[in-house]
Amino acid sequence: MPDAYTPPKLTLPVGDRDHSEGSADAAVTLVEYGDYQCPYCGAAYPVVKQVQKEMGSLLRFVFRNFPITNAHPNAEWAAETAEAAAAQGKFWPMHDFLFEHQRLLGEDAVFAEQEAKLKLDVRRIGREVADRAYNARIEEDVMSGVRSGVNGTPTFFIGGFRYDGPAELRSIVAALRDAAKSTGGRGGRRSRG
Repeated sequence: MPDAYTPPKLTLPVGDRDHSEGSADAAVTLVEYGDYQCPYCGAAYPVVKQVQKEMGSLLRFVFRNFPITNAHPNAEWAAETAEAAAAQGKFWPMHDFLFEHQRLLGEDAVFAEQEAKLKLDVRRIGREVADRAYNARIEEDVMSGVRSGVNGTPTFFIGGFRYDGPAELRSIVAALRDAAKSTGGRGGRRSRG
């Protein structure tokens, strides 16, 4: 009899380096490898927001960059912009803005206006993005994704294992609830006993 399929495992554990929403002690962790210009990530964005709302304090959500630059010419610029905003404590507002305004990626004037609204140092962001100041951080995300079996976006990991189901609310929530039950509420870590 063939062995049961085991989905690829997250090779870089979630930690302090990650952008996360929710408690580190949440019952389960959802990790997304995403590309801000990917239309599938754009379609998954409101689903993830609904998942977060439905799961509440049971969920920690982590976003990692996986810009597919050969298909999305503004994906790396967007990832650099999000990381530059993160350096000023505003990753999540910029993350949300990038997905909510995907069609405007690369239009600097629109983003400069938003950066000002978020009370960000616009010149600093412009400099850091132009200098690719966060390239090493983004590359670390990409390489951890590749080593974890990411070959497209969005790719989700639930409880440390790749989720291969559809990017729709009911399926993701069901998988998250199953993972939370199987870990006994220990943040997505599997029981050893």
